[in-house]
Amino acid sequence: MTHGAGLTIGVLGSYGGRNLGDEAILTGLLADLREQEPNARIIVFSRNPEHTRVAHPDVEAVPWEGVSRTDSALVLAQLDLLILGGGGILYDREARRYLRVVRVAQERGLPLLTYAVGVGPLSDSVDTGMVRETLASAVQVTVRDQESRMVLEEAGLLNPITVTADPAFLLQPEDFPAELLREEGVPAGKRLVGISVREPGRAAERLDVDGYHRLLAQIGDFLVHRIDAYVLFVPMERDDIRHSHGVLSHMIAAERGRILHGTYSPEQVLGLMRHFDLAVGMRLHFLIFAAMVGTPFLPLPYAGKVFDLAQRLGVPALRGVEREVEGPLLAEVDRLWDEREQRAAATARRVAHVCDEARGTSQVTRAVLESLRARHLTQVNA
Repeated sequence: MTHGAGLTIGVLGSYGGRNLGDEAILTGLLADLREQEPNARIIVFSRNPEHTRVAHPDVEAVPWEGVSRTDSALVLAQLDLLILGGGGILYDREARRYLRVVRVAQERGLPLLTYAVGVGPLSDSVDTGMVRETLASAVQVTVRDQESRMVLEEAGLLNPITVTADPAFLLQPEDFPAELLREEGVPAGKRLVGISVREPGRAAERLDVDGYHRLLAQIGDFLVHRIDAYVLFVPMERDDIRHSHGVLSHMIAAERGRILHGTYSPEQVLGLMRHFDLAVGMRLHFLIFAAMVGTPFLPLPYAGKVFDLAQRLGVPALRGVEREVEGPLLAEVDRLWDEREQRAAATARRVAHVCDEARGTSQVTRAVLESLRARHLTQVNA
């Protein structure tokens, strides 16, 4: 169903302020859509519609969790296209929740496009079957990494699958003034190391919490003594604050550490990354942000998506977090610091290439939008 002069596009994902990485994805995705369809009416299906409306005043936001099929259908009836957008949302026990909305859309004959979506782990038969059947009728399937494509192929999806890159690579940094760091309790004149931790959760169930807290504390202490650093923990979602405190509690040099407390937009955190001399982290989008601004970074992979990023960017990544082996990790941190300048140019080239791949999602989306626009004009003029 069409409205006014432009298309009406729905965007469904894990949006609503719970996770800074998901908000970065939404920001990149919406900027891309606005560039392609300036007159589009965009409706975001959000876990917290009020948060989404405040962060993005030019879109409408509606709830989708706990909403009946009838109420979902009323919103979906207004759309020309549904975008299943970005982020690692198609995995065991979670995929079925998003795809419930998608199925209602498809029953109405609404075209579906996946926008650089993340897939896996996917072993549950219910979720696997729903992913295979639902995406089989999508007009285009784009995923953000090779691992997601492999998971879809193993699930039995026969559609062509285009590998692009995370929409967060489309973001532009905002300035993060040094005064804000002072307000956060970070002193001037020190080298600054950013650290990102995460909760075990479904994506990292094998993590022993106390063990990895101690391991990251050792990395923090090592950098304090090795390069006279100050350590700033950057929570990407609320639960990260608790785990940052857990790491800090094990640090011998805890007085040289702080946890970022202010509420900042994805673009501001991207700007913050420029202040770091080094970044060590577990969260995918923390590492993406470091890469985008040229900060040397060491990924601590707890999941395939982080390992995939490291491989794409040619950056060493040790799977020592789960095994809690501090020797190789500290040696790698030491090597990263010593070789940071030699590695910078090669990493920057790879980052530029991945940014181009992220823009590749636009090309796929553009073809779908042009086809819908042509049909829309025909209807308007009929």
